[in-house]
Amino acid sequence: MKVKNILVTGVAGFIGFHVAKRLVLEGNNVVGIDNLDDYYDVDLKIDRLRELGIKKPLIKNELLSNKNFSFLKLDLSNHEKVVEFIIEQQFDIVINLAAQAGVRYSLENPRAYTRSNIDAFLSILEGSRYGNVKHLIFASSSSVYGLNTQMPLNEDQPTEHPMSMYAATKKANEMMAHSYSHLFDLPVTGLRFFTVYGPWGRPDMALFLFTKAILAGEPIKIFNHGKMIRDFTYVDDIVESIYRLTNNPPKKNYDWNSDIPLTSSSSAPFQVFNIGNSSPVKLMEYINSLEIALEKEAIKKYMDIQPGDVPATHASSDKLVNYVGFKPKTSIKEGINEFVKWYLSYYSVK
Repeated sequence: MKVKNILVTGVAGFIGFHVAKRLVLEGNNVVGIDNLDDYYDVDLKIDRLRELGIKKPLIKNELLSNKNFSFLKLDLSNHEKVVEFIIEQQFDIVINLAAQAGVRYSLENPRAYTRSNIDAFLSILEGSRYGNVKHLIFASSSSVYGLNTQMPLNEDQPTEHPMSMYAATKKANEMMAHSYSHLFDLPVTGLRFFTVYGPWGRPDMALFLFTKAILAGEPIKIFNHGKMIRDFTYVDDIVESIYRLTNNPPKKNYDWNSDIPLTSSSSAPFQVFNIGNSSPVKLMEYINSLEIALEKEAIKKYMDIQPGDVPATHASSDKLVNYVGFKPKTSIKEGINEFVKWYLSYYSVK
């Protein structure tokens, strides 16, 4: 297979790190961009980059390299610099995984989301347009389904009722991406991730918070009194999905009917995919699996559902399976065990 020149944004983030690692192992030339913001522990982000061979990632304005991986500390909202960089590097593929994450934080600081998720994404779109990128892949989110309750959630369901500013910006990303795909024949693939977890995960996510609290003998907060259902998706399954999609850029769908405008594809070279396990799990079952892996029972504090939270998610993965022949399949038990092994090692917990 031909070696590709690939840009991964948000490379010091949870998913970005894992994707870059896989692409490097496959022999591609990978360049990573991240602004290393302090939304959560910067040391964890730096350690991810060290795993990729970058020893001093805090240096600004300099492309740091280790064999076929390079890193540049850059904020994507620096529009001119980002566009110039993408054009200059002549990337075959751009994988945009940079974003301001977190549903709850979007209630406190909505401007962080317009800056990081909309302004920055415009930089990526413009760079991809003028840089003649052959395939742009970007992270959307299952949160775009918002108030939908018909399960499983599939890509042709309406997404006009987001429940948080975070979800609204992800919906905006899909619309922006489609317009560029339509106007400039830019092949674009959007990925609606469903509750990703695994080693090197984000400290603000439930599995990380639960593990830390249980080990410290502190209560864990269980929202909606435990009546939450999530389509938890292990990070390696996310990576495998993305890797397969990199080699399958979307084409124009000449059968697309504007009288019945299905939303998951288009007359433009544009596609949207759910990336989920398709096996929804009750939150209490998830917590029980963690208790077993840690060999310690959690102290549980039951609370009301928080604004912006969706009570249940369940992905249909049929479209992904039909397109690339892969279905996320890692069980909760397997995935949580792998996370716990990493957590205990990384934080030197005995």
